[in-house]
Amino acid sequence: MDKILSGVRIVDLTQLLPGPLATMYLGDYGAEIIKIENPRLGDGTRYMGSRLDLEGDKENESPLFGMLNRNKKSLTLNLKREEGREVFHALLEKADVLVEGFRPMSMQKMGLGYGDLKDKFPHLIYVSLSGYGGTGPMKNFAGHDGNYTSYAGLMSLNVDAQGKPVLPAYQMADIGGGTLMAMSGILAALYYREKTGKGQHVDIGMADGAVAFLPLFLAESMASSSPLDPRQWILSGALPNYQIYETKDGRHVMLAALEERFFRNFLKAVEREGLLEKYTLTEDNFVYLKREVGNIFKEKNFGEWTPFFANPDICLSPIATPEEAMQNPQFLEREMFFRMPDGRGNSLVQLGNPIKFSAQSQIPKNPPPAQGEHTREILDWLGYSPERMEELKKGNIV
Repeated sequence: MDKILSGVRIVDLTQLLPGPLATMYLGDYGAEIIKIENPRLGDGTRYMGSRLDLEGDKENESPLFGMLNRNKKSLTLNLKREEGREVFHALLEKADVLVEGFRPMSMQKMGLGYGDLKDKFPHLIYVSLSGYGGTGPMKNFAGHDGNYTSYAGLMSLNVDAQGKPVLPAYQMADIGGGTLMAMSGILAALYYREKTGKGQHVDIGMADGAVAFLPLFLAESMASSSPLDPRQWILSGALPNYQIYETKDGRHVMLAALEERFFRNFLKAVEREGLLEKYTLTEDNFVYLKREVGNIFKEKNFGEWTPFFANPDICLSPIATPEEAMQNPQFLEREMFFRMPDGRGNSLVQLGNPIKFSAQSQIPKNPPPAQGEHTREILDWLGYSPERMEELKKGNIV
């Protein structure tokens, strides 16, 4: 079947996590992704973190790069040189979308900002993905996920029992506020261009995307006469029926029986249905109910709770490790984890695409590119002669 984005060509200047993950997902949908890397170092994720010792892998690259860059072509190009910008312009003539992830003034300094390109390429959708967006007093601030979630108010909600903020081990702003917002912006802009024929600038700040996670807490806070304690909010510790509990052997489970009927189903499943007759599910009884339910979970080891996880109507789940999640039949059937050949006789663990389409049942499984792997192919397609390619290579342009 035709891929959802067949015929769409995306030029990708992003590195590290948010942008490459967004373009990888779009590549899953059939878009042609041309990843532009610096001729010397390339994308930093090629060298970040632990390495895999794989047969035929001379560069000994990080598995992180492989997890963010399938279904892409790699073109090395020095955009700081005039000859490199000429190649870049030739590429944009044939592109639908440009995605860049620099600080707002960086592209302008090279003469490649949206204002520099919009008249020459009126069809182009120019996507800027940055920490704080292209406007405002913080637009040129450096930052990372922890900065964006801190400014947005999210970090203050993620606290331990003493109320101290806890640093999450995952990237909420990068992925939720960056990757997914970029995908939404690109797809909406493509639809607009389909109707009007016009490209536009899509400006995405990851800190803005982090703010987008606040509606439930913010609405509750607005209705409260005093600041809310996140430890006592209904979704972060107040309720006995929406709570993390420890098992007898020190593992943990999540009881998320938010509606009372599911809580009653849970109590019936553990043969304690009389508990709500003794303590009604009201704020005055929350402390007692937490204690009683906590004692119930302490009666069994984690493994003994496994049969209860299979009950579809009690909202009880294990707090799984990532390794355990990779073995979950639910995620395996939906291809949220799979293996893909790396082109050198090895296989790479991959995260699946979370958005499923009935018109596209299969995700293309092309291995992540070596740095500059497709440079000659792309230059040939743009009309460059072999002689000119050699000149560009000798001049460190590609």
